[in-house]
Amino acid sequence: MAYTVLARKYRSQTFDEIVGQDAIATTLRNAVKSGRIHHGYLFTGTRGVGKTSMARILAKSLNCLSSDGPTVSPCGACESCRLINEGEDIDVVEIDAASNTGVDNIRDLRNNAIYRPARSRFKVYIIDEVHMLSTGAFNALLKTLEEPPPHVKFILATTEVQKVPATIQSRCQRFDFRSMDTETISGRIRHILGCEKVEADEAVIRRVARLAAGSMRDGLSLLDQLLAFGSDKLDGALVEQVLPTPHNEIVFEMMDRVADGDAAGALVCVERCLGSGLTAERFCEVLLEHLRTLMLLSVCGQDSDLVDVPAPLRKQLADQSRRFDTPTYVYLIALGQELRRAVKFSGAGRALIDAAIVRSALAEQFSDLKTVLASLGTEGPGAAQKKSVASGPAGAIEQPVPSPAPRGTSPRARSVEQPAKGATAQPTATGMTISAESKQSVLSDPVVRRSMDLFGGSLVDIRPARSVPEVAESVASQAPEDLPGNAQPE
Repeated sequence: MAYTVLARKYRSQTFDEIVGQDAIATTLRNAVKSGRIHHGYLFTGTRGVGKTSMARILAKSLNCLSSDGPTVSPCGACESCRLINEGEDIDVVEIDAASNTGVDNIRDLRNNAIYRPARSRFKVYIIDEVHMLSTGAFNALLKTLEEPPPHVKFILATTEVQKVPATIQSRCQRFDFRSMDTETISGRIRHILGCEKVEADEAVIRRVARLAAGSMRDGLSLLDQLLAFGSDKLDGALVEQVLPTPHNEIVFEMMDRVADGDAAGALVCVERCLGSGLTAERFCEVLLEHLRTLMLLSVCGQDSDLVDVPAPLRKQLADQSRRFDTPTYVYLIALGQELRRAVKFSGAGRALIDAAIVRSALAEQFSDLKTVLASLGTEGPGAAQKKSVASGPAGAIEQPVPSPAPRGTSPRARSVEQPAKGATAQPTATGMTISAESKQSVLSDPVVRRSMDLFGGSLVDIRPARSVPEVAESVASQAPEDLPGNAQPE
């Protein structure tokens, strides 16, 4: 007999067995109880979170032959329930929209929908990956979806709801399936291991749950892979041989290295990520998502609902978020987006990534241009209304200090002594020579120019170390309206 994978063998069969989507299960259960069954449902969410399973459970609840009407507890044993579980019921039609994208396919659906079901109460159409339908197919479906025959129910499922036209969405009840948290996936894995009579270390369960990245199906596929290795007990050594370290863990470690200014250690983390099979573009996406999470925790606090991370990891991420100030995250995200775009169209993606990571790790050497201008008393008119977003990695020009600033939590940039209010710049003892070319040297980086446009002139070029006299040379020759953020309207 053919082997049944764990994801299918332990698929939820009733509303009570649904894992991680309790609110949706409760809503549908109450709709069946009260008879408020809509003619169209739209299930959206990432892969492996239970959309198809929920659709089949709803279909069984509507058509179970062991009850006199729709029931919230389908028997699972009658012919209708059994065939629905196998995807072969004549009255519950599962359509793969990825391979049935045209108008002709929807026209056939409309022509068949007018006929009553062969033996069940309702004819249910489950259209998976509905966003793959063509524009013409969507238009052909509109009228039938809005006013279907009384015996027809539609359940649409998609992983990319933004591609589903608003005219389709407005004709359905939409349910957003959330990604599974690590605790939920871990609990399900423990249950399955108990049923399979397999011992496993808690660290193994947690590792598989984290690698699942919110998808129950992905987690069970990884567990299948471990069980196929043939060991009587799943331990840490086995996991290291079979499964890679989660990329989010490596990125977490890399950001700690960046915060410490350890460029070499950060590059080792990059090598581990890319060496494990992660593409350069995907690495940039993972890094941006991690930076966004840290920024939200920094701005909104540890308990913010905007951050969708498991509870055990929330405190660790919150602790790391305090290692940078908020403007630093704004800069790093802007830099990461430029990096992602450059990597996508470059044949030297790895070199660009390494350079960006080194640039971020050594950002303590640099400070904000406006801070330097303020120290020289040359901010110019309008500066009071456009204060610098921060010192630190957003800056451009290094300021010499007697000794390195201690590495700490936030912010990590060196400070400059501010002059008294109303003070004007005075020549330094070292003297200075005005150089018109300095301006272009300081402000020529296209990446930073775009950042300046985005953030009101506060983000400027990161360049090798320059001294305050050299900075003064760069700015003293500029009219106030030429300085970043002080441009006058034409």
